[in-house]
Amino acid sequence: MVASAKLHKAQVAIGGKLPYEQKLHHILSGLLQDDDLQKAMHDKLGFGGPHGHSAVVLEDIGLDQIPTKDVYPRIAIVAFSSNSSLCGAFNANAIKKYQETVKILEGQGYEYEDVDIYVVGRKMADAVRKSGYAIKADLSEIADKPSYDAAADLANDLVDSFTSGEVAQVVLVYSHFASPASQPIVRENYLPLPLHDYDGGVEEPIDYLLEPDPISLVKHLLPQVLLLKMYTVILDANAAEHAARTLAMQIASDNAQDLIAELTLAYNKGRQQEITAEILDLVGGTMA
Repeated sequence: MVASAKLHKAQVAIGGKLPYEQKLHHILSGLLQDDDLQKAMHDKLGFGGPHGHSAVVLEDIGLDQIPTKDVYPRIAIVAFSSNSSLCGAFNANAIKKYQETVKILEGQGYEYEDVDIYVVGRKMADAVRKSGYAIKADLSEIADKPSYDAAADLANDLVDSFTSGEVAQVVLVYSHFASPASQPIVRENYLPLPLHDYDGGVEEPIDYLLEPDPISLVKHLLPQVLLLKMYTVILDANAAEHAARTLAMQIASDNAQDLIAELTLAYNKGRQQEITAEILDLVGGTMA
């Protein structure tokens, strides 16, 4: 009941935030298909340079693409899990995805010192330490209590690392709340911000009527999209955790009820056998 109540609260939070964040990203994606706007952003805002040098956008990179070290020399991973157990395979699946990502990076030439790891969740922090990687920042308190301010701080740290050239790509590994019964593990790129919309539907510039000018709008819209994306991912992972725990607790409760029913039946059978034996003894004694 507790897990179900927390799930309902998390569902309301992610349900209200996700459409807003996706629409902002859709608008930004539509704007960024304009070659003239891309050139203006490069000239006036400094966006769109080579890897890791103020190239917050304009990298046409796939959501799940991890390039080789000669393309992006340093990468940051933000991996999410829960702080506690009793949520089925939720943490195990997230840790498995993290390990798979690390193995891909190692296969492409990355060393321990080439990867910065940010963890949200104590279970993930333990797994990262066991894998031999150092933790750049442990933000496990966010896993239980998603905070807009904490999400903003994390987003700002990642953007600063990216624009300064400290890292050339930021990868997110988290559980997505698809439904109360499904929480698939997602690996996607946070930076560089993909040019296209989530479903790849924005391929041509969208002819918006803009006020004020496009450059001013993008200048304010871009940081907002990046911040909201991080906050949405935190809410998404939190909702997925509560969904997994609700399902695990429901299965455990059902198993307990089945066990009680089986034990009650066995007890009743044993009691009936004892009563029958006592009656037979009484009848046998009377006949004697």
